[in-house]
Amino acid sequence: MSHPPPTDWYQAWGKRLLDVVLAAPLLVATLPILLLAGGFLAVQNGGQFLFRQQRPGLHGGLFWLYKLQTMTSQRDAHGQLLPDAARLPRLGRWLRATSIDELPQLWNVLRGDLSLVGPRPLLPEYLPLYSPEQARRHSVRPGLTGWAQVNGRNAISWEQKFVYDVWYVERVSWRLDLLILARTMRRVLGAQGITTPGQATTEAFRGSPAPTIADNSPS
Repeated sequence: MSHPPPTDWYQAWGKRLLDVVLAAPLLVATLPILLLAGGFLAVQNGGQFLFRQQRPGLHGGLFWLYKLQTMTSQRDAHGQLLPDAARLPRLGRWLRATSIDELPQLWNVLRGDLSLVGPRPLLPEYLPLYSPEQARRHSVRPGLTGWAQVNGRNAISWEQKFVYDVWYVERVSWRLDLLILARTMRRVLGAQGITTPGQATTEAFRGSPAPTIADNSPS
């Protein structure tokens, strides 16, 4: 399926330029932090410190996303992975709370897999679960942070996140991207909305319930 190129100058060229200009020095500046965190994680995880996973990118095309490996691979007596809460040690929680675990994704930004700002890339198995409206979140390049992340992040429902994602897709501009980046810095420093209340990690998306007649009735 072909997709028409964006006609807006910022979406066609400016957004990519902004990504490279900001991500390159940021990756260099945070490299000592990454190396230090990677060293501690390697000790904790038996040599493993980097996690990679395929995620849907622009128009649903898959790419490899990189993160620091904050969870261990501990298994029970039957060889099954322990629950997320049991595999997320204190160091991993802190790296997630500070978003340091996301810093390797600056490399994804430089590669063009990600933008600094856009809907977060989720798991490939979610693709068939989206409604047509929710699937519009893939009509732009996914991002390191997004409108949903500065308006609740993991403290809001999947449906609300997708509403925010589509809202962003319809309004992409350099002003909005800079606003989201500024709000992201404020939320990261305040460690707000990192996890779903009462859970170590975010609950999996299993599809949205079909709208009812009452949902579609005029108010």
